Amino acid sequence: MRARIDRRTLVKGAAVAGIGAAGLGATGCGADRGDVSGEQLTSAAPLPRPFRVPLPVPVTARAQRAKDGSDHYELVQRRGEMEILPGLRTEVWGYDGTFPGSTLVGRSGRTTTVRIRNSLPVPTSTHLHGGVQAASSDGYPMDLVLPPGYRHPPAGPAHAMPGMPGMPGTAKGGAAGWTLTSGAKTYTYPLDQPAATLWYHDHRMDFSAPQVWRGLAGMFLVHDDTEDALPLPRGEKDIPLMICDRAFEEDGAFRYPSLDPSLTGRPGVEEAYMEGVTGDVVLVNGAAWPELEVSDTLHRFRIVNVSNARRYRFALEPGPRTGSGFVQIGSDSGLLAAPLRHDELPVAPGERFDVLIDFAAYPHGSTVELVNTLGSGGTRRVMRFRVSRREKETSRIPGRLAEFETLRAAQAVAERRFDFRLTQGGGSRMWTVNGAPFDHAKVLASPRLGTVERWRFSSDFHHPVHLHLAHFQVVARGNGDPLASDAGWKDTVDVRPYEVVDVLARFTGQRGRYMLHCHNLEHEDMAMMANFEVV
Repeated sequence: MRARIDRRTLVKGAAVAGIGAAGLGATGCGADRGDVSGEQLTSAAPLPRPFRVPLPVPVTARAQRAKDGSDHYELVQRRGEMEILPGLRTEVWGYDGTFPGSTLVGRSGRTTTVRIRNSLPVPTSTHLHGGVQAASSDGYPMDLVLPPGYRHPPAGPAHAMPGMPGMPGTAKGGAAGWTLTSGAKTYTYPLDQPAATLWYHDHRMDFSAPQVWRGLAGMFLVHDDTEDALPLPRGEKDIPLMICDRAFEEDGAFRYPSLDPSLTGRPGVEEAYMEGVTGDVVLVNGAAWPELEVSDTLHRFRIVNVSNARRYRFALEPGPRTGSGFVQIGSDSGLLAAPLRHDELPVAPGERFDVLIDFAAYPHGSTVELVNTLGSGGTRRVMRFRVSRREKETSRIPGRLAEFETLRAAQAVAERRFDFRLTQGGGSRMWTVNGAPFDHAKVLASPRLGTVERWRFSSDFHHPVHLHLAHFQVVARGNGDPLASDAGWKDTVDVRPYEVVDVLARFTGQRGRYMLHCHNLEHEDMAMMANFEVV
């Protein structure tokens, strides 16, 4: 029988020594070890041939305009069914029962509210990834929306709240620090930030990974006047690409190695998958290896890696005869100052890249494949473009994009270090930040509102480090410069094995308690999180 590990096993005994490089089989400082090092899930269902289905584009939800001028959306988290594999039905847990959820659109400087009603059998917490919002609307993992009548502990046994049976509809704070709301919650997003490609997803304590795996994710686009003034592709040529991997049971259900598939009791995954769960099927906007027909013109693609743990390195095959395949115009949190050209794009979980592809570089009738050069077999193939139409070009690549303030090291008022590491001792292993698992009552940093700090991230493995609220600029990797793909304002950065990444983070917008954590969702669920409080 395969060994199993859950969060209680991982956090048993907090005082442990850090594991050395030899203990993890390191391949050198900053080495790229591919997708992940753990075991990959294999589907039991027959898999389709690639490029047989068209790329679906998530529905754009229509906002209601409130009397105060704000935009309002309502979403229901519920079960739904999709035909992802031919002839089979896959149950998804989705916003409005779809995967991905509807695309929400907001305007910089105009408040958007989103009311989330939970009709699933488990608690949820919705996080707007990349958003600048008050802590009460940030989707803290212990700030849960419970289904009506829910009588289980809000998270795993390690976090059980006393007196859960007969619990009131709303419990503020709680003996263990929980904030519990029954039925529905309204999240408020001031959108005091520039145009950017954001996304929203579940963030429930101990169970984010299996709940996102089942479908709880969607896009959130912020627009502004600067973006509107640029001659960029629009309408059907501005296309979101939510890319993830999954595996399937014989009947078409999502395959995932939960210790408790009901997600109401024991959290965690089988030990073989504690480094992160990956599947053998690549989905783009919920479709397996789709194809998109395009005209021989510029197209804009908003790439989001919504995988639990898989990293990608995207390339076009064949590449264009001249120039680079990708023209990057935006990063996680907004437009760049000027376009950057890339032949390949490394994308860790949670990262976003806003890119242009010029299909005029390819003959009419040709096909171009988006591949993942870190993968093999089915995980190397992602999707295909077919250049099927000739059209007059109506957009172009601007020489300049947006005003961009480059942060300087001298602006930093403090320097802090955060070590992301697998630690062991007393027969236990756990994913930790600064040697300890997550403690909701502990704050590791208290930056002042409006200041810039230098934060140094180190690791023993691939850890995509995500900061809530704060946006940052990458200024160094080890003793060298950042990668070309590190450009722009970011909220997630891939920290590679035995590497130190320095960022300058600006803390603006809100005071309150926020998080930094590994966006490998299995690591997050196994306590690789920490609090910081903006004061």
